[in-house]
Amino acid sequence: MKFELEELGRRLADEELLEDMRRCAKANGRDSVTKAEYESTGKAHPSTIERRFGSWVKALEQAGLHPTRVTHGVTRPVKYGVTDQELFENIKSLWITLGRQPRARDLTTPGSEFPAQRYQRRFGSWSGALKEFVAWVNSDSSGEPQQEATETNQGSSGSAVQVGSSKRRSRRDVSDRQRFRVLVRDGFRCRACGASPLTHVGVELHVDHVLPWSKGGETTDDNLLTKCKQCNLGKGNAFHA
Repeated sequence: MKFELEELGRRLADEELLEDMRRCAKANGRDSVTKAEYESTGKAHPSTIERRFGSWVKALEQAGLHPTRVTHGVTRPVKYGVTDQELFENIKSLWITLGRQPRARDLTTPGSEFPAQRYQRRFGSWSGALKEFVAWVNSDSSGEPQQEATETNQGSSGSAVQVGSSKRRSRRDVSDRQRFRVLVRDGFRCRACGASPLTHVGVELHVDHVLPWSKGGETTDDNLLTKCKQCNLGKGNAFHA
């Protein structure tokens, strides 16, 4: 009789292996499981699963789980077909959270959806990614679509009567990129009281018009101001000269 070691999990059916992967993922409180995690708690060895399904990623997909990658101790889901905008939105989110320009090492924290390597492969370097990000943020600062603005007065019958119209240079709503520019310009602080979510827990910042839209103000960076929710409440159409 030839003495041999029995490979762990070799006698488990495919669905039993997949179910065991799902069990381990659920125990971790995630929709994925890494090979290292499975090796410590699973019924089989990761190599058994890789041989059975072709790769660990393919096994995760068949189990209805999501691939992950561990970078600098941080486990992140692996995303394919990521667009430049998704990468830029991640930088914007980090910038707002940190209250400053993110550094490459900040991408190793759980607050970053993507690791630095993703930016280096796409843009050549982290500094190259930041340059492209700045261009993207500023790309909606000019050439705003014109909107028709009309003035109305009350007629003798009480109905609104249009008395004139003019072209507006900008849209009424503040875009996400424009809001970000104003927040950075104002140092993520309320220009009225100085409150900041970076130093005061629970502070909510708004970006609003200085000269209100209803009084002819444009949605341009120089007519926008950062205020906390408390300072911005109840101001109505009042504005600072």
